[in-house]
Amino acid sequence: MTLPDWSDERLGTMKRAALWLVQVIGEGNVFTKSQLRDAFPSTAQIDRRMRDLRDFGWKIDTNREDVSLDSNEQRFTQMGIPVWEPGKATRGDASAVTPSQRREILVRDGYKCRSCGVGPGEKYAGMETTSQLDIARRRVRMPDGRLQTDLVVECNRCRVGGRDLIADLQTILAKAAELPMIEKRMLAGWIDEDARTFSEVEQIWADYRTLPLEARKVVRSELP
Repeated sequence: MTLPDWSDERLGTMKRAALWLVQVIGEGNVFTKSQLRDAFPSTAQIDRRMRDLRDFGWKIDTNREDVSLDSNEQRFTQMGIPVWEPGKATRGDASAVTPSQRREILVRDGYKCRSCGVGPGEKYAGMETTSQLDIARRRVRMPDGRLQTDLVVECNRCRVGGRDLIADLQTILAKAAELPMIEKRMLAGWIDEDARTFSEVEQIWADYRTLPLEARKVVRSELP
């Protein structure tokens, strides 16, 4: 099937942006904000129209997802739904998150990544990189087999690592059912508090893992 020309102004801006990525940039390649704006000089919010493609499964990385990029660069990682085809640009469950929804989700999740617990602007353990939080769509397989998509807060690092993952509720329930009663109660406590309480030795272990190799050797030499 022949693709429409990305420069055809009869198409909507989002469709043209998608076609521009496919026909001009190509999957896996980097483009700059200047290139995008030069291609769409009469569109004031072309950056937003480009971001809208993510709601249709398009993967467009910034330096939040790919630290090799600078702040002016983006990478067209993977094509999603061909939005230029009839009926494909209609939003269903993948509709854009509104500002009010975003605030509600951030408050609900305690302004922390639901995958690793990092807060906004915090440094990752052993790294100088700081976190940036955003709203992500997480697919969950329910016990009846259907897939449900939930909105959660996720940091830039976890969002990259978990893009194609599906959380399986039935598997989690089965594993929880096999725990000894004392561990079930411990898990229930963490769930009630919506936070895991670390023991002193677990916290020391986490701190130890942030040390460079030579410092780790010193810690080990002081233990039995």
